[in-house]
Amino acid sequence: MKVVFLESIEGTAVVGDVKEVKNGFARNFLLPRGLAAPAKEPYLARAKAGAVREAVKQQALDESASVIAEKLDGQKISMIARVGEQGKLYGSITSIHIAEEVAKLLGEDAEFDHRKVLLPEAIKEVGVQPVRLRLTRNIEAAIEVEVISEDLDEDELPIDPDAEADAEASGDESTEVSETEAAEAELSSDDESDAEEAEEEAATEEPKAETAEDSESTDETAEAGDNK
Repeated sequence: MKVVFLESIEGTAVVGDVKEVKNGFARNFLLPRGLAAPAKEPYLARAKAGAVREAVKQQALDESASVIAEKLDGQKISMIARVGEQGKLYGSITSIHIAEEVAKLLGEDAEFDHRKVLLPEAIKEVGVQPVRLRLTRNIEAAIEVEVISEDLDEDELPIDPDAEADAEASGDESTEVSETEAAEAELSSDDESDAEEAEEEAATEEPKAETAEDSESTDETAEAGDNK
């Protein structure tokens, strides 16, 4: 069945295309959804007008994507992963992981659709691999994805300025906490010393009181003897 497309369908056709398709595909999918119509008037004229509007819209998208492509083209993304003895990754690097890193290149609060990452299959080995990014139907960018084993020495790992700043801030905070704990420990030690001194003084006063009582008892006994 010959139809004219009224809407663009990724990987199939764009607005205004006239194509021969299977009858079942046309009657069960394209026609009921208004995506296409029989290739005859007035549908041909309607599709032609839609094609003009689509071309204007696509041009605007391409111009915007070209700016992003210039920023991304030739960039290298480094990703650290756990690696087994045979050089295989524990798990894999997928288009979702790569999209997250691409978004970081675009700037703060930026997002990048993982469906624009043209990755035939997940990356499962260390090394450098070229990856294409399809920003629009007509604009692409090429980047490199480098997968590094997390077992490498710290000197060989890429330096992350943000991570270093966080580490310094964490170190300063730990120092402040340590100083506070030391001060509290010192105060606690002083309190214990004061408590021990108070106990010693109390223990010393008790025998003195008992001695005074014994002396009074002896005097009473002696007085009683004299009266006899």
